Amino acid sequence: MKLLRSAAAVLATATALGLVACSTSEPTPSGTTSLSFLTFETPALTAKFWDDSIAAAQTSVPNVKINKIVAPNIDRNAYAKQLQASGQFPDLLASINPKDFIEAGLLTPFDKQWLEDNFVLPAANDIQGKSYIPPTNSQIIPMVFYNKEIFAKNGLSVPKNWADFMQVVTKLKAAGVTPIELAGGEPWSASMPLVGLVSANVLGKNQNWLGDRYAKKVKFTDANMVAAVQKQRDLINAGAFDNGALGVNYADANAQFLAGKAGMYLMGSWFIGQIKAEQAATFGTFLLPTDDGSLVVPFNVGGTTAVSTKAPDVAKAVEFAKAWSLSPANLKVLIETDGAFPMLKKVKLEDFGAKVTPVYTEAFALVGQDNTKVSSAGWVNNDDAFPPGVSDLFYALSQQLFTNGDVAGQLAALDVAWDKAAK
Repeated sequence: MKLLRSAAAVLATATALGLVACSTSEPTPSGTTSLSFLTFETPALTAKFWDDSIAAAQTSVPNVKINKIVAPNIDRNAYAKQLQASGQFPDLLASINPKDFIEAGLLTPFDKQWLEDNFVLPAANDIQGKSYIPPTNSQIIPMVFYNKEIFAKNGLSVPKNWADFMQVVTKLKAAGVTPIELAGGEPWSASMPLVGLVSANVLGKNQNWLGDRYAKKVKFTDANMVAAVQKQRDLINAGAFDNGALGVNYADANAQFLAGKAGMYLMGSWFIGQIKAEQAATFGTFLLPTDDGSLVVPFNVGGTTAVSTKAPDVAKAVEFAKAWSLSPANLKVLIETDGAFPMLKKVKLEDFGAKVTPVYTEAFALVGQDNTKVSSAGWVNNDDAFPPGVSDLFYALSQQLFTNGDVAGQLAALDVAWDKAAK
């Protein structure tokens, strides 16, 4: 799969799209600073959410006008790079991977005291001691969502270990049910089984594996990593996914699973927000099982508002980012529609007044428990984040495994990419 376009094409596309985004902005009043904010839209985080949240945060920052830019697809990281290449890097950015931009000196760190004062895990997004994204909420990436009615109809129970999980796959396939829904048309969403397998089977046994990879103490071609990735090939060979899975986008995969078209669905905990209250009794969730049944939580502390060092007024951009990040109204929407687990120090879950389902409550309990939490492979925003560009290659590997059975060879290529990017 071709992951990168030519530099000329990237530049032309970014310039054209950037000009379109700018052309929709209203004139900026005299004495007002205009800041661009790169956002993204999903079934949960709609245009209205962004418009309302921006308007609310703007009231806390006088003489600032926010011009919203919407990434043309969910991959806002790639779009931010396009804008960077054309000299249009946004002043504020939603949920990007900081490591892709800090080497170029493009992001402003948040002050430590503010982080300490406001967040449960103030250092959760630290990269070499600095945080470029406020640690406002957390996620589990992925969880296994399952259809309780389909499980009951086929005499299945929640699997306790990997052997049990493969038996569930085999029985669902034999019953004519697609075992696992997969949003395989987009690399980030196609990556969910692979992210889960690597997090549970490799990081679950060595929580410092990613740090060890930076130190060149381990490699992707090591036997334990090959064995973990081979499990995705085993799932593919067992018919766990629909034959057309690589053509299904995220929104359609959500709809198909909620409509009862598959027994299970591996997705980030944000999917909880797509389960309506009237459907909640039909669905449950569990963590991807390990060989021995030990519990491993692939954990990510998220956040949204990164601030560019190139903003026309960095101080005001930071002020806006802080206001947006601490807004209980924003977090309430994220809790209800995006399954976010809040990590604000001064606001408890019940204080948000959010309506949540039992699926949310069950999943959120894992955040507060004393259990084995590991960095969700390829998803975190801290020192465990992959080097620039390598997450994209890791995500794409999940698609390539459908047609390429040379697991060791593909992981060797990932080692080469890592070593090149990590220099």
